Amino acid sequence: MKIYNTLTRQKEDFKPLVEGHVGMYVCGPTVYGDPHLGHARSAISFDILFRYLLHKGYKVRYVRNITDVGHLENDADTGEDKLAKKARLEQLEPMEVAKYYIDRYHDMMDLLNVSRPSIEPCASGHIIEQIAMVQKIINSGFAYEENDSIYFDVVKYNEQHDYGILSGRKLEDMLSATRENLEGQEEKHNSADFALWKKAQPEHIMRWDATFQGFCKNNTEYQKTISGFPGWHLECSAMGSKYLGEQFDIHGGGMDLCFPHHEAEIAQSEIANGKAPCRYWMHNNMITINGKKMGKSLGNSIMLEEFFTGNHPLLERAYSPMIVRFFILQAHYRSTLDFSNEALQAAEKGLKRLLDAQKLLSKIQSTADKNNEQVVDELVKKCYEALDDDLNTPIAIAHLFDAVRIINAANDKKENLSKTAIEQLQKLFSDVVGDVLGLRDDQQNSGNNELLDGIIRMILDVRNMAKANKDFATSDKIRDELTALGITIKDTKEGSTWSL
Repeated sequence: MKIYNTLTRQKEDFKPLVEGHVGMYVCGPTVYGDPHLGHARSAISFDILFRYLLHKGYKVRYVRNITDVGHLENDADTGEDKLAKKARLEQLEPMEVAKYYIDRYHDMMDLLNVSRPSIEPCASGHIIEQIAMVQKIINSGFAYEENDSIYFDVVKYNEQHDYGILSGRKLEDMLSATRENLEGQEEKHNSADFALWKKAQPEHIMRWDATFQGFCKNNTEYQKTISGFPGWHLECSAMGSKYLGEQFDIHGGGMDLCFPHHEAEIAQSEIANGKAPCRYWMHNNMITINGKKMGKSLGNSIMLEEFFTGNHPLLERAYSPMIVRFFILQAHYRSTLDFSNEALQAAEKGLKRLLDAQKLLSKIQSTADKNNEQVVDELVKKCYEALDDDLNTPIAIAHLFDAVRIINAANDKKENLSKTAIEQLQKLFSDVVGDVLGLRDDQQNSGNNELLDGIIRMILDVRNMAKANKDFATSDKIRDELTALGITIKDTKEGSTWSL
């Protein structure tokens, strides 16, 4: 199996540190809002990797973190904590916000048939480990305290190492690009330095007391207890080494995390642990809309729930979770994927062809003719060659459609399939379509979808009439009964929407 290593910028044979075992860490969501299509792409990309490694017989420990503290609005260590800001605006406790959006994330990932990781640690639950790592970096002489915040000294690190090795950036270019824009960063020795521990301002909700020891510029020893919170980059270094060891096999995440997040992780781990955090860096590319990156911060994201309900101006109608999953798998994880209704509708047709062919396999009568056995055997081989080639799902899917053509031809009595060939195809669809690609038939009741939507909308109309007549008892009863049936009602300014 070959995977593309961002660090070396080439495909490499995958060889785990411990034979038969794989340690894999993937950056998960920052839980201050609902998951969108970009979240789905990263989760599905590394779900395929997880599933395929298991399919190949590896024992995999898959760690995917939850960021619930420390991710500031600006990657340059300025602005408010994203989750704390949401908590302040909603007048909630930060952990209430985190719990709500963690549950929402899980719900959406379950619908997309994304496997749960082996371990899912939260940053707020690993403050002790992060404080210990900061102290190790201070002891090594690569961190400094300024105005009650602790920063990593990137310039000093770069004298002995290569800060920019992952992203391909040069420190001189980074420094010159940010020299004129130092607002909110005046206390840093250099603009490229990043926060390990930030002093909490009075309005900052989440804070912990941490005592650090070190030496000032005049070589006098200091000991300070700082009420603050960890830097965003620190959590992954601390939790990765805790659950996977000081060096593990694969670290994954979105391409937008390559710099500064993963670059900072490498620097921290090199100093704190004396080695790079992992051997293979893997990054999925972004989802675009009209050529522009999709993201919450850019205000152009489409939430996953909106895909499933069709409740978004850019969506012509609702799309099931499996259509979204198949749409994502039709592009290689390292290539950009542009959203369009046409692409989703094409994915819907393709998925139906694939799943319909799988159903036909149980109905086809075998013959003694063995002409197609070699063709089927070659198809199976090509599917696995594609997956072994850096998880090339679009090529694997193209070979699956070659199998669909053979199945349809056999069903129409235009080609013959032996019992062995049919069994090979059944195993191919079960193993690759089901186990590895994670596709399942959530459209088996699609013929009833329009009817169900019509019935529920009629019920919602009755509920809205009850609310208009101030008959809140009836309104609440309708909502509660629908909830008991697994139907979620969401009231918005534009009206009520529902989802399963």
